[in-house]
Amino acid sequence: MGNTDKFDMIANSYDTPERVHIAQESAAAIREYLVDSRSKSAIDFGCGTGLVGLDLLNDFNSILFMDSSQNMINQMKQKISDSNIHNADTLCFDLEKEDIQLDINADYIFMAQVLLHIRDYKTLLSQLYKMLKPGGHLIIIDFNKNEEIDSDLVHNGFYLEKLRDTMLDTGYTHIQSKTFFSGKNIFMGRDASLFILDSQKQNS
Repeated sequence: MGNTDKFDMIANSYDTPERVHIAQESAAAIREYLVDSRSKSAIDFGCGTGLVGLDLLNDFNSILFMDSSQNMINQMKQKISDSNIHNADTLCFDLEKEDIQLDINADYIFMAQVLLHIRDYKTLLSQLYKMLKPGGHLIIIDFNKNEEIDSDLVHNGFYLEKLRDTMLDTGYTHIQSKTFFSGKNIFMGRDASLFILDSQKQNS
């Protein structure tokens, strides 16, 4: 995943009060889109230290915490051990670099502030589509487009209509979205807002 080296370096100090708060807001937003999820499986893709997924553990039968940063996964493993969590597992894997066909599927995949780090996000969306069970949901949380930000490391947010069109081309259906959070200095030192987008894989 993009910027893996950076995330490896900051894993031990990642859980700042601001990040915890945004993760709680993100988990609450995701929860609004869940349907009969307590018997279903989920993947927290690009999970980092698991701040969002840990808040949703009671909403799913199981969650796989997946990230390309081994240090982030190590933090996640420690949390699972410390809290004696039984319905979670971890996987360090980089879908951008590794061509191995993962024998993994889930009813829900959610990713919070991950897509902006993915250079070729169209390919990633296609890969995640394959990992969803028929009728499964991909839920994306990320920043709305912010033209004030110019970075070689990340996308400067997304226009929802363009992202929606890309996902429709990939095969996702029943797409719905809204802006749910805004804050000061939360995106590379700039004021920004976060959207949530829910989409569904077609039933086969």
